[in-house]
Amino acid sequence: MSKTFFHGVRVQMQSIKTKLKVNNYQKTILAKHAGVARHAYNWGLATCIKEYEETKKRPSAITLHKRLVAEVKSVNPWYYDVSKCAPQQALRDLERAFKNFLTIPGRGFPKFKKKGRKDSFYLEGSIKIFQGNYIQLPRIGIVKTYEILPSYRVKNVTIASFRGASLTKKADSWYISFKYNFEPDSTEKVGGTIGVDIGINTLATCSDGSKFANVKAYRQAKKRLIRHQRAVSKKVIGSKNRIKAVKKLAKVHKKVADIRADALHKLTTWLAKNHSTIVIEDLNVSGMLKNHKLASAIADCGFYEFKRQLTYKCEWYSSELVIADRFYPSSQICSNCGHQQKMPLHLRTYECSECGFETDRDFNAAVNLKNYVYQ
Repeated sequence: MSKTFFHGVRVQMQSIKTKLKVNNYQKTILAKHAGVARHAYNWGLATCIKEYEETKKRPSAITLHKRLVAEVKSVNPWYYDVSKCAPQQALRDLERAFKNFLTIPGRGFPKFKKKGRKDSFYLEGSIKIFQGNYIQLPRIGIVKTYEILPSYRVKNVTIASFRGASLTKKADSWYISFKYNFEPDSTEKVGGTIGVDIGINTLATCSDGSKFANVKAYRQAKKRLIRHQRAVSKKVIGSKNRIKAVKKLAKVHKKVADIRADALHKLTTWLAKNHSTIVIEDLNVSGMLKNHKLASAIADCGFYEFKRQLTYKCEWYSSELVIADRFYPSSQICSNCGHQQKMPLHLRTYECSECGFETDRDFNAAVNLKNYVYQ
């Protein structure tokens, strides 16, 4: 999240992504924009490969756009049915992809885009939000959203469609995303410091006694996922029935992701809005996922996403986030007397061998995390 200062006032950049409520006519217009952007990107990639083979040089995005206008638009009149921003940004994205390939280790060579695989395009210009959930877009018109949009000035937007077997499993829907400047809102805190222990059985146990259940979205939908995955595997590749089966599978995946995201957003918002200091553990999530017996349950909780959301929401609501050291033994220390003892995972009740104190294992860890800031 970027930060800027205007006349001594801290301004942050906030982003939003929401689903569009579009009819068939609007879907056609959006698909045309995405198709032109994809065509421009693939043409630019093919041109760059050919130029490099002949001259050992790669044309810039500006050079590619000039050639696109002269060579491609003149023979493809459907380019004029959409905003000029779509192909322009596609060529900029191509240039960025080449730079990432050359400068970032592990980034692969740019690939040609395929229809139906994360189609997207960029728009800028006369963009206006009104009546809460309506947005006016250039060359597209007024589009309705499912959520209330923030009443801020918007300079540009990205619209994307995720279908079928795409990585994000968005199930044939159009989404709009954009960034805007806003001033952080310092909310009135009802609590001071709170320790939060996250786990598998209970998503979060807080030092004030609050508990948040783990929705276990993937576990609840596992049988349906297996059934739909089996249906996809039995269909002939390239057939219409396979496409239908993939869409059904994608809808289940999307529902799982939405349920998990909803639970995490409610928890992190409550913590950041109502507490001045939040203390959590620095969990080694990638290392935990190597435990094949617990990997599925850990991934279903979204530990990394919990930390990510809490980080930026604490900035929004002027709260402080404290991350305890990774090797801090929060589960082994007695929150009553400070004695430390071994605590195997199967023990769910902490029984202190020194003072006889007994309490829930997760609650004991949450209290220790709260006390971590006073050490």
